[in-house]
Amino acid sequence: MIVVLGTRVALRPRYSIFKMERIHYVDRLVKQSDDMCIKNLRMDMKTFHKLCFTLESRGYIRDTKYMNVTEQVAVFLYILAHHEKMSVLSTNFQRSTETISRHVHMVLNGVLRLQEFKPPEPIPNDSTDEKWKYFKNCLGALDGTHIRMNVPVQDKPRYRNRKGEITINVLAAVTPNLQFTYVLTGWEGSAADGRVLKDALSRKNGLKVPKGTYYLVDAGYTNGEGFLTPFRGVKYHRNEWKEGYQPICAKEYFNMRHSTARNVVERAFGILKKRWAILRSPSFYPLKIQNRIILACCVLHNYIRAEMNSDSCELDFDMEGGTNMEYEVVEDNITSIGTSPEWTSFRDNLAETLFNEWRGSSRR
Repeated sequence: MIVVLGTRVALRPRYSIFKMERIHYVDRLVKQSDDMCIKNLRMDMKTFHKLCFTLESRGYIRDTKYMNVTEQVAVFLYILAHHEKMSVLSTNFQRSTETISRHVHMVLNGVLRLQEFKPPEPIPNDSTDEKWKYFKNCLGALDGTHIRMNVPVQDKPRYRNRKGEITINVLAAVTPNLQFTYVLTGWEGSAADGRVLKDALSRKNGLKVPKGTYYLVDAGYTNGEGFLTPFRGVKYHRNEWKEGYQPICAKEYFNMRHSTARNVVERAFGILKKRWAILRSPSFYPLKIQNRIILACCVLHNYIRAEMNSDSCELDFDMEGGTNMEYEVVEDNITSIGTSPEWTSFRDNLAETLFNEWRGSSRR
């Protein structure tokens, strides 16, 4: 309150100006247009508001004295999508870094409670999918990817991968429609893929591979029950197949089909990193939080692909060429990996069958 020539004039509190700017900024992100929402939060407006409703209605997050649910979720998604520093977020959202950090952790916990990785359906005998019909009873593809991390100096040797980068090795299983069905984070970058897979199989709530089913994996794994690898020493990667080249033997044809189908896991990782910038460079969150963020990114990836008719990140990725619980139940699952005559024979017979079918059809 000030006095001007004997007249009392009430000044609008400064905080209300900040509040109006904040409301305008959040509304622009989540209400202006689908394009704006996708650009900044990686999902359209309908999907964003459904996510907010789901998190709130299940009691995973709620309005607080400082932030409503809409703003909390917007801030969280913005961080994942752009990996901005807290100082930038503080300016954009007109909030203190402490307030932002506290609410980000609340939403992170809420999103992880949405985790509903559904068991994959095996490829049926009558499948007509050109990539997958050759692999009956296959559950999808499995592989590892490296995510760069910041770790304490004394831990860096354990987290240094073969390329000399400080990373964690993330194992994931993916369905033909690019949905994550299993994710294991936390292993040091120096850990071999096979070692990470053994850990996943040994965990009580780990990777489940029912008898008679299998995943497509690369040659870095062992060809054994539940995990079908390509033949070593034979053309495999797509860049090895020159335009117009025709396979000359069963092993080459098998590898071509295997590579075409297994590429789904590489595409899933590529789209995941394209969508969430926080996975493309080291963050300064504690290591435990970094691992939880990776898992949350996978959960949200599945949510977006289930809710949105078109995944713009997949379209962008392809245009750029692409790169690469309460009690124990005894189940008939595969719990270890190793070579076996039966599995070697299975791969050999499958390769011969596929090659003969292809050669027969090409002669018609």
